[in-house]
Amino acid sequence: MKYSKSISTLTVIIVVFSLLACLVGIFSNEGSGEYEIQSFHGETVKIYGRGIYKNDSVSVVAQGIAQDIVTLLLGIPLLAVSLYLSLKGSLRGRLLLAGTLGYFLYTYVSYTFLWMYNSLFLIYVIIMSASFFAFTLTMMGFDIEKLGALFSKKLPVKFIGGFEIFFSVAIGMMWLGRIAPTITEGAIPFGLDHYTTLVIQGMDLGFILPAAIIAGILLIKRKPFGYLLSSVIIIKSITLATALTAMVIGQTLAGVQMGVGDIILFPLINLVMIYCMILILKNVKASNEPAPVGFRK
Repeated sequence: MKYSKSISTLTVIIVVFSLLACLVGIFSNEGSGEYEIQSFHGETVKIYGRGIYKNDSVSVVAQGIAQDIVTLLLGIPLLAVSLYLSLKGSLRGRLLLAGTLGYFLYTYVSYTFLWMYNSLFLIYVIIMSASFFAFTLTMMGFDIEKLGALFSKKLPVKFIGGFEIFFSVAIGMMWLGRIAPTITEGAIPFGLDHYTTLVIQGMDLGFILPAAIIAGILLIKRKPFGYLLSSVIIIKSITLATALTAMVIGQTLAGVQMGVGDIILFPLINLVMIYCMILILKNVKASNEPAPVGFRK
């Protein structure tokens, strides 16, 4: 794997600091508990009042703790395993690594810019930065022109690519459905609470969903970059959709009102994404994977 030392060092940094951030996020509990404030928009917002997330809303903390649990139990182990497989020369490992690094990058960009300021801010910045450079180096390490030949012709590109496009349109419509009334009616965005803007929706509409549409189109056309981008989007989406499913459960348990679309859509997308990932990894030609480090055929 190209840039293996740099990627390994950055990945270790991500593992160590995200482990710290997750444990503090899940288990810190000092404080007097919930209370209410008035937002800039005149809405009554219930504040969590405990732990590292004491200044965040109950709704967002329910999501954040659920995401911390998923990152701890799924994200960190997957990152470690995929790095190990990558260093052994596995193409499947490198695809998993790229997708998992994409998840960490997305997650800690949102933590850096969405959460109310807390004592973990620099930790979030370190993880975000390490994830960005590790993800960039991992993507640069692929030989794009040869990548298409490393996938079986049996890979159902129309199904996978079509689902990526459908997923993007569905999520995009859901987010736009929340935003449109703020433009046409001057309403307050649902879920804004006491925050200043819609960070997640901005990231999704600006980066993730367009990338997924492009990936789907390129994959359907069997373009080499389509295989890589689709693999990254799907693997990243599995970890994120798992976190979103956990967020829905966490918010429901916290008494936060959830839309039917949120309750049904994210778990369903997660299941289909897992199936797509299995199809992709199954159709990697193992015989064409690079030889393990230190071994030459």
